[in-house]
Amino acid sequence: MTASGSKTAVEWLASVAPDPDACRWEWERNPLGVALLPAGRRWDVLILPGELGHGALEVLTRLVDRPGPVLADFGDARVGFFVPPGTAGRWLGTGVRGAGRGTWIVVPYPGRASGGVRWLVPPDGSGTLTDPALLELAMHEAAARLARGGD
Repeated sequence: MTASGSKTAVEWLASVAPDPDACRWEWERNPLGVALLPAGRRWDVLILPGELGHGALEVLTRLVDRPGPVLADFGDARVGFFVPPGTAGRWLGTGVRGAGRGTWIVVPYPGRASGGVRWLVPPDGSGTLTDPALLELAMHEAAARLARGGD
């Protein structure tokens, strides 16, 4: 990610904070390189088990040039896909958690290493999000692959 791309991504992410200026200031100085940001304003996050999430991301990258932002947690146990606001409230799926309005997520500073949670696909600042219908198709294909033994 370029320096200007990182700055644009930071602006886009921080724009959801109750005080974006204070958020950016704290985020840039936080030794862990993370911020707690509210979901449900510009994006929701669908959180999948790690193996399914990585498989779905692999499928998605074959379907679209660039999916929306994607996070992985400590040890890649979970993968979070940024989707349009309101998606989490409508999503039905075994083992899939949704973070929407009223929830907060830990978000690493784009373009900088953090202490655990990391970007698999960093935001580019344009507001691109993953299409929930494409994510669902990718999840089905990834689940089928896992059921067959990962071929």
